[in-house]
Amino acid sequence: MSDTRFFQLLKERIGLDADSIGEALIARAVRQCANRFANGDLDVYWQHLQGSAEELQALIEAVVVPETWFFRYPESFAALAQLAVRRGLELAGARPLRVLSLPCSSGEEPYSIAMALLDAGLAETAFQIDALDVSPVVLERAAHGRYGRNSFRGNDLAFRDRYFTAEGQDYRLDERVRRRVRLRQGNLLAPGLLAGEQPYDYLFCRNLLIYFDRATQDRAVQVLLRLVRDDGVLFIGPAEASLLSSQGLRPLGVAQSFAFLRKAPQAPERPAPVAKPWGPQVRHTHAPRPQPVRQAIERPAPRPSPVVTGAADELAEIARLANQGRSEEARQHCERYLAAHGPAAQAYYWLGLLADAEGNAEQAQAFYRKALYLQPDHQESLLHLAALLAARGDEEGARRLQERAARGVKRDA
Repeated sequence: MSDTRFFQLLKERIGLDADSIGEALIARAVRQCANRFANGDLDVYWQHLQGSAEELQALIEAVVVPETWFFRYPESFAALAQLAVRRGLELAGARPLRVLSLPCSSGEEPYSIAMALLDAGLAETAFQIDALDVSPVVLERAAHGRYGRNSFRGNDLAFRDRYFTAEGQDYRLDERVRRRVRLRQGNLLAPGLLAGEQPYDYLFCRNLLIYFDRATQDRAVQVLLRLVRDDGVLFIGPAEASLLSSQGLRPLGVAQSFAFLRKAPQAPERPAPVAKPWGPQVRHTHAPRPQPVRQAIERPAPRPSPVVTGAADELAEIARLANQGRSEEARQHCERYLAAHGPAAQAYYWLGLLADAEGNAEQAQAFYRKALYLQPDHQESLLHLAALLAARGDEEGARRLQERAARGVKRDA
């Protein structure tokens, strides 16, 4: 589809850069919506879009396909819990902690935040979470609080026993978690977003900025900075770390948390502890009063990895370890994989992502380029390398990589 007006409309309304996900994917969504409403007539469908907020929202939801699960990037929630306990002691009940999740999709992220804070010993009244998304469909799903097995990944699912009730093949979320989250429809780029709200202590905005062009990224970051307190913390996706670093924000210093300080502290601080992956907690009948965190929490001995056989199983194990925040183990698995099987694009991609998450942009670029040498149309490497180049000011290089990624999607369409 060479009709670019739909691409431009989505960019204006939600900041979506068509190249970031591929024009073919958007064109497919447009055709599906036009077939449903106007028998495939794009001009008729376009005219209807201009006057129908509902139809525009349907198109947005056809394009934006959320991919999320509970406690994704577990180190982030461990870091949040430690920060929240300390901040709660400082506030001494003067006000509740304020947390924002945007976009919240079908609720897995804001509900994970609530479970992490409850497990850290915070009382229900000690915090409030706002969760925003552009899609009323996913917000309705979040409000329903019922989740299938795909929302529960990894080996440590003890939280499911504490906070969910089995209902057939699904699981129903406990009401005490649901009532700590206020679900609202909102667009990050809408003028005056949350203008009447006080700034937040902690803000989660993960894996959204990589889908914007550089100008929209800069605009979005300014909105995020407006929404978070001067002494607050931003949690972002692993591929977005370079972007925030280029904006002058300083990493929190907790490995694999992908967290950035809104402003650097005025006085030097002790290094932040390494947060442990989110694991089993003691369920409290009555939440105890949080105690000061006086030293780093010891990381428990990692569980033995399952025995894997075959290249596909080994790559799946690398992905599992990386998604659980076990970066050193994932890196070792990548190196063993390369030694056993020889150069492989997917293994180099994971090494690049691990380096990217640790803020080592030069090393990440080198690994992404190795992946692309072996597989020139490797989508994830193209997009992540494009994000790194854009963050360093190489707009032309980023644009070329995005175009290559889009061409790959078109071939698959």
